[in-house]
Amino acid sequence: MKTSVMIPAKPQPLEIDLQRTALIVVDMQHAFCSRGGMSDQLTNMFDEAVANKVIAADKKVIEAARNAGIKVIYLRMVFRPDYSDAGGPESPHYWKDIATITMRKKQELKGKYLTQGSWDAEIVDELKPEPGDIIIDKNRYSGFFNTELHTILGTYSIKYLAFIGVATNVCVESTLRDAFFHEYFPVLVSDGCRNAVPAFTQDATAFVVQMAFGWVTTCDDFINALKQTKR
Repeated sequence: MKTSVMIPAKPQPLEIDLQRTALIVVDMQHAFCSRGGMSDQLTNMFDEAVANKVIAADKKVIEAARNAGIKVIYLRMVFRPDYSDAGGPESPHYWKDIATITMRKKQELKGKYLTQGSWDAEIVDELKPEPGDIIIDKNRYSGFFNTELHTILGTYSIKYLAFIGVATNVCVESTLRDAFFHEYFPVLVSDGCRNAVPAFTQDATAFVVQMAFGWVTTCDDFINALKQTKR
């Protein structure tokens, strides 16, 4: 079986070894993708139609990755119920993260959003992990910070990472940049990602990635490339 494929991408195509590739699904949780989740309830950043479009696109990408033998890894933004792992006043995260800021201001909501065991923190039903997939919980924007992600990727000899999920310009970009610094080859599947408003941030992240941190492709180009192989 052929194990390498050429991914059409910007600034140039990238050949990847499927046996050394993982799909990183970033924060596709009810908090950010579902009506009634944290983004819907607490911010002006939620657009249900856009969220559903990305969920549908990601479902196709995940299925194609599984069929090609690519390891699927889910990242989830999750805190302890008391938010003790969110960082105290000495942490910039304490002052910038929407969930922790809101919990401090509205004590009646404490523990409801992005906490262990909550509906809000779970992966959306359409993209539920399957046996063999890996779930990694994180409490900062980057999936590499204070998690076992790098160790797990090393265990599977992974070298190439494709990224889908939310938000393009926050957790996706943060994790992708760290992947570059850890010597992985990062590929942003741009229309498999949804940005946090305003709209120009989606294009800004794609530009920065293709200029300095990796490669940018589309769902269709990525899926069609994977179809070059059969398991």
